[in-house]
Amino acid sequence: MKFTKTNHTPKLSFISDEQLYEIHMATMEVLERVGVKVSHEKAKEMLRQAGAYVKGDLVKIPAVMVESALRTAPKRVVLCNRSGERKLFLEKNNTYYGLGSDLPWTIDINTGERRSSTKQDVINASIILDSLPNYDFMMSFAIATDVPKKDSYLHQFQAMVEHTSKPIIYTARDGIDFMQIVEMASIIAGGYEELKQKPFIACYHEPISPLCHTNEGLSKLLACSKYGIPAVYTPGMGAGGNAPCTAAGLLTQANAELLSGLVIHQLEVKGAPFIYGGCPSIMDMRSTIFSYGCPEWHMNSVVLSQMARFYELPIFSTGGCSDSPIFDQQAGIELGYSIVLAELSGANLIHDVGYLEAGLTASLESMVVGNEVIGLARRIGKGYEINKETLAVEVMERVGPGGNYIDDEHTFNNFRNEFWVPQLLNRKRHKDWVEDGGLSLGQRASSMAKEILLTHKPKPLPDQVKVKLTEIINNAKR
Repeated sequence: MKFTKTNHTPKLSFISDEQLYEIHMATMEVLERVGVKVSHEKAKEMLRQAGAYVKGDLVKIPAVMVESALRTAPKRVVLCNRSGERKLFLEKNNTYYGLGSDLPWTIDINTGERRSSTKQDVINASIILDSLPNYDFMMSFAIATDVPKKDSYLHQFQAMVEHTSKPIIYTARDGIDFMQIVEMASIIAGGYEELKQKPFIACYHEPISPLCHTNEGLSKLLACSKYGIPAVYTPGMGAGGNAPCTAAGLLTQANAELLSGLVIHQLEVKGAPFIYGGCPSIMDMRSTIFSYGCPEWHMNSVVLSQMARFYELPIFSTGGCSDSPIFDQQAGIELGYSIVLAELSGANLIHDVGYLEAGLTASLESMVVGNEVIGLARRIGKGYEINKETLAVEVMERVGPGGNYIDDEHTFNNFRNEFWVPQLLNRKRHKDWVEDGGLSLGQRASSMAKEILLTHKPKPLPDQVKVKLTEIINNAKR
């Protein structure tokens, strides 16, 4: 069941406005005193001409350049679906959910085996996401390891765009296949200008922590700016590994990487769409993994959402992921609490729903349960509507002491809007649950995923468009 949020006031914050300002000022100090490494010649020259200090690959950026970029960056970004309909309005407190990208392993829905991901896994995830009402955008979920490595991102985009009409956030290896994917998208949109006016794609890419902007990453970032493709440019970091151990230090470094990327992006084309955000986790000192289920990541994400509101920028965030290698009780706990925190943070694009094993393994069962939890979280985020109808004083007078409300018209008129009804979570008595098969949540999710794959038919692309997409991939091979 899908709930639409009616209360648009964020309900969760971890730091004050004064502390946000302290992080901002510390960020300006880092950019002016420490600087960032920039491994892209055009970007360095643009920075130099705009007033930055450049020596080799080291670039120190004065605060005035950051302030200028913040003034020109759009305060809202709109993503369309494949048909050009405006669907995702990335502005204050509108929350949308999707998968993550590029998982090398998949838990097979039929055998339960953990195996290398394939292009078919991207197709399966796309079909299921297309059918589930609480998912709003698609990311590849799996890596197509069964195709030539240099073409895998093209195959992943083809698998997504042919099996869902929802907006797509894609990944690319470098500026070359970035442009090949843009060409594929422009064919679907009806041309480059139409794609720019009604973008149904955004590109996800990253700086490298600590404080490095690579040639490949900036090639994609500048291409996003030039072609009007919304850029999701988010640092991934683990406190104590490639970022300071303290949350405040980690957030300051993340902000420095984000804002320096924004400066470069806006120097190419002022007003180009940029989406702020990050993956601010910890490095577990026992295993050295960058934890996806730890509370620190999702608390830090709440603060980044606060920072995005402080800057009036759209925000890319995370929720619905786990460190567990299988979909079990641990996965349910971590998936559930992180989605609720993300919903209450007011973040715009919340990704990685369904991830297992700290960002290594895809699970369709986890993905299906994620849809359920998103519905639950949206009910929490909906808040309360207080008015004469909902206060129900006249209803209490009509029913009177000792009466019941089950057959009153007020109940009939309001219970659908007031009550969240689960599809998968069990509310049956033990006897009824046993008679219905006695299935666990994971078993019910597996059955639902298999049923969707058998019955759901996404809206197809025209045959001539599919032929052109295949031609682009074949040309890339040559």
